Amino acid sequence: MKLFHFSEESSIDVFVPRVKENRRNMPPVVWAIDEAHEFTFFFPRECPRIVYRRTEYTSEADQIKFFGVSSVDIVVTVEKDWYERIRSTMIYRYRFPVESFELFDDNAGYYISPQTIIPLEVEPLDHLLGRLMQLPVEIRFTDSLVPLRNELVNSTVKYFGIHKFANAKDGF
Repeated sequence: MKLFHFSEESSIDVFVPRVKENRRNMPPVVWAIDEAHEFTFFFPRECPRIVYRRTEYTSEADQIKFFGVSSVDIVVTVEKDWYERIRSTMIYRYRFPVESFELFDDNAGYYISPQTIIPLEVEPLDHLLGRLMQLPVEIRFTDSLVPLRNELVNSTVKYFGIHKFANAKDGF
């Protein structure tokens, strides 16, 4: 297994556990994501996006609504105002030692560690859209994520992640 952290900063030497803004009820931890889910971070850090997955629990009506005629099981939707930033942003993938991490969310591939982490390596990643298009995911652009979010939370699509929604148009 490989675990990563993504940043637009290129020279982080040490990751110190901290309380995450949207998880103030948790103790300080260092967050990581597994290799299978890393593509959900091939975006500028503040980019709002929704990632959702088709499963056997997705109703036929919701498959039509959310996947249409697409053959992929994963869709990533971003507001079109972010296109140029995604296209031109360089991010850095930090690889972490896995020993002190424990699984936090299997659906999202999140792991946490209460320990200070020194990365094993850092790798620059550019051409983010090209990287995404090499994967079995569909990338969609929309004017606003709000309608999609509102429909997803009341659907049979149970495996979805809403990232940085406060930065979306009309987000909260």
